[in-house]
Formats: sequence, structure tokens, C-alpha cells
Amino acid sequence: MEKYKRIYFFLLTAILLGIGTGFFGSPLIFRIAEVISTLFLNYLSMIAAPIVLLAILSTLLNMKGFEQMKGLGKKVISYTLLTTTLASLVALGLFLILDPVSPLPASAGTGIEVPQQSYLHFLEEIIPSNICVAFMENKVISIAFLGFLLGTAAHFLPEESRATLQRGFSALFHLFLKIAQLASYVMPIAVWAFMTLMIKEIQGQTEAIKGLWPYLAVIVLANLVQGLVIIPALLKLKGISPWRTAKGGFKAILLAFFTKSSNATLPMSLKVARDELGIRPEVANFTLPLCTVVNMNGCAAFILTTILFVAGVHGHTFSPIDLIFWVVMSVLAAVGNAGVPMGCFFLSSAFLIGMGVPLSTMGLILPFYALIDMEETALNVWSDLSVAALVDRDSKKTEAVLNTIT
Repeated sequence: MEKYKRIYFFLLTAILLGIGTGFFGSPLIFRIAEVISTLFLNYLSMIAAPIVLLAILSTLLNMKGFEQMKGLGKKVISYTLLTTTLASLVALGLFLILDPVSPLPASAGTGIEVPQQSYLHFLEEIIPSNICVAFMENKVISIAFLGFLLGTAAHFLPEESRATLQRGFSALFHLFLKIAQLASYVMPIAVWAFMTLMIKEIQGQTEAIKGLWPYLAVIVLANLVQGLVIIPALLKLKGISPWRTAKGGFKAILLAFFTKSSNATLPMSLKVARDELGIRPEVANFTLPLCTVVNMNGCAAFILTTILFVAGVHGHTFSPIDLIFWVVMSVLAAVGNAGVPMGCFFLSSAFLIGMGVPLSTMGLILPFYALIDMEETALNVWSDLSVAALVDRDSKKTEAVLNTIT
């Protein structure tokens, strides 16, 4: 308990100092904050890609066979699709209730340049043409694929060779985890820098928010309902304490909020899952990297809300069948969005281009996307940790039943 109090005190102090320097800081203070935040993000990004590969690979090497892989993978995918679908449905319900389209004139907005890449372009990058490029460009979905490919192929090797690989990659994985622990010691300083820059960024946007506030309210409320009601309810149904899970995962969730990257937060997520939540290493090391690729609750809510809002502003109407279709599409798009900077924004734009909708309103949304992304990423990491806890509980129950039978 004393450890938690000390952590919360330092982090709260960093947040309050960041608010103060964000409002009253000098150019020198802002520059120092930029340097600290850049160094911290670079450090996390440097170790995130190797950790994704090593976590998946070492876990698969330690598994007894394909049945265990299939059973664990099926649980992760099932909970991922469930939570992401619920996130999209919550966003749809709030959109229909608040009806954010009407207050904004159809002529509002400015032009915006969007990369002309379809949703299928992101799927094409699953298999990298070059292993080094996957790491150099930090393509997490490609790195995860490599982990699964190497881990699966290793089971066809002689037992002696597989055991050698298992020892080597497990040791390397733990080495990177030790390197990742250094980030936790300087986290309050990084939080101060992120908070300072965030406060500086949101100043001067009060006028622009007036026409968009109903739309932004849907996004924010959808993420809050998903994070504070839906996910805790799922945990409670499985006999897991939502409060204990949230408290144990607090550092990872807070880090995700400020870094806006679930990939960069992965080292911290793995640490709190094992040390604070008591999730078994074989489950955490398999589930969390996989969730980083496919579990995007906040992205599904953003894509659905943004498409309905922007298309509605430009005169489109949606039937009940259309709404169901876009719920499905938002879930599929969110699942395929891993590791793409501003991926939710660009995927939403790609869908709107396909519908023939002008992107002028997206230009209005863009300045606020950084703030939206902070809440979305925190929700995604909270969902990742919850899915890991759910999978761990289910796996323990299954093993207990099998032990009873045998």
C-alpha cells in the first residue's frame, strides 16, 4: 500500500506541475519538455519492437504444442472481438441519442490532405518484404507475424534444438524487460513533460470546439462508458475485481494516455500484468502483444462516430441496415489498424473517400485528434490488460477442470 501511495504522489505531483508550466511556462521550459518527451518516447519505441517479437516467440517456444496455442489464441480473439464490438455499439447508441450532426453547418471545415491508401493497404503490410524493414519502420503487425511464424516453425525442430532456442530467446526477452524497467524510474519526469506540452497544445482551441462539441462529446463519452462500465462489468462477471485490475494497471494506462501509443506502452503493460496483477507470464507474454495488434476499442468507436458524423454533415442518411454494416466495418477496421500512426483518422478518411464524402470536416477534427487519441490509447491498454486478466482466469479454470478429470 505504501508503494502505491508513493507512486501516486509522484505522478500526481508531476501532473500538477505540468499543468502549471503548461499555462505559465517560458519557451525554454517548453523546449525542455519537448526534449524529455522525445527522449522518453524514443527509448520506449526502441525496445517495443524487440519486446513484441521476443514476447510472442518465447511464449510459443514454451508452449507444449499447437493445441495450447490454438486454445489461448481463440480466447484472446474472442474477448478482443467482444470488447471491440461493444465499444462500437456504445458509440452508436450515444450517437443516436446526442445526434451531433445538426449543430454543424455543412459548409464548415477546411481542406485536408489524406494519404490515398485503402484499408487493404494496411493488411498488405502483415508480411514484410524485408525483416529489417519491419523493425526499422516499427511495423508491429509485421513483427507480430514474424514472432508467430518463427515460434510455430520451431515446433517442427528436434527437441534439443527447440530447447536451445527456448533458453536463448527467453533470456533475451528478460534482458529487454530489465531494460524496460528503467523507464518506470523516470516516468514522473516524462509525465510532467507530456502534461506541459498537452496544456500548451489545447490553449487557443476554445473557439473551434464550439461547433464540434456534440461530436467530441460522443467520442469522449463512448470511451468513458466502455472503460468505466462495460469492461468492469465483463471483469465482474468473471469474478475479477475491476478496481484491483485498474489499480494494478494504473501506470501502464497513464503512460498510454500521455504517449498515445499502445506499442510504446507494451513494456510497461507486461511489467504491471506480471508484477501487479499476478497474470501468469505465459499468458501475459502471449496476450498483450497480440492485443496490441488487434484490440482497438477506442479506434472502433472513433471510426464509427466519425463516419456517421462527417457523412451526416454532408447530407448522408443511414438506415438501420447501414448502421449495422458500419458497426461491423468499424470493428474490422479497428482490428487491422495496429501500429499505424493516426491510423484511425486515416482509415476513417479512406472510408469517407470511398463514399464520395468531402473531407473538409475532417480538417476541423484534425486539431483535436491528438487529444482524442490520448483517451483512445488509454482505453485500448486498459482493455488489453483486462483481456489478459480474463484469459488468465479462463485458462486457470480450464486447467483446474483437466486436472480434476485426470
